[in-house]
Amino acid sequence: MNWQDQLEKFRAANPDLPEGEDVMASEEVEEVRQPRVDISIERKGRGGKTATLVTGWIVDDEKLLAIASELKRKLGAGGSARGGDILIQGDRRRDVLEILTDMGYKGRII
Repeated sequence: MNWQDQLEKFRAANPDLPEGEDVMASEEVEEVRQPRVDISIERKGRGGKTATLVTGWIVDDEKLLAIASELKRKLGAGGSARGGDILIQGDRRRDVLEILTDMGYKGRII
């Protein structure tokens, strides 16, 4: 069964859906859930300084920058958000985990 046949079957099962409306644009579609993120420390390539690295995000860049900004503000630390990862200066693993949990994200320290 190709995708067009599946679409017709879906429309037949949902007659109240307006013709031509994008199903994913509906407000009833639940937002993609963020899986657990990994929180680790990194020392290599940083001149002996320690950094906390938060990886495993599946959010867009704008949302990632907002999360990183909130973490940096609450921790009073520097950092950045690049390439789908958040970097916070210093060994702040437990603090980052606590803040992310308060924000509704799941995380683990590795």
